[in-house]
Amino acid sequence: MTISDFPRVHIATDHAGMELSAHLVSHLSAKGYEVLDHGPKVYDALDDYPSFCINAALAVVADQEAGTRALGIVLGGSGNGEQIAANKVKGVRAALAWNLSTAQLAREHNDANVVAVGGRQHSVEEATEIIEAFLTEPFSNDERHVRRIGKIATYERTGEVID
Repeated sequence: MTISDFPRVHIATDHAGMELSAHLVSHLSAKGYEVLDHGPKVYDALDDYPSFCINAALAVVADQEAGTRALGIVLGGSGNGEQIAANKVKGVRAALAWNLSTAQLAREHNDANVVAVGGRQHSVEEATEIIEAFLTEPFSNDERHVRRIGKIATYERTGEVID
């Protein structure tokens, strides 16, 4: 991969993922990614993660709509709430990844554009491997996956459920 092959990465967390987030910003930047940190900037055990995660997800969609390759990372204790928040943004397909296979399949089959990882569920090394797997796995463009994603997008736009 050349530097131009790397997508821009938007990252957000809650207090439980701050150590992992700081590591990822440094690690991914050193690998050539342009990493944009959507917060929080300071530790607060009572923070509310939705705004951070929604802003990162909005930035991913805005970049993609502008023709910029972009992916997102949202982190928390479990990653569940952060995934839910990101998935409220129109155009986001956020996937909770808990191992290499789920990270790769999220990209390969679902063309997920945001990955959620639980910072309290993995070592820093394991979480980094999961996220790198997500960032480097291409979408297959297999017709069945394109069709299924299209049905989800239609529902998101129109509220129509297509059989």
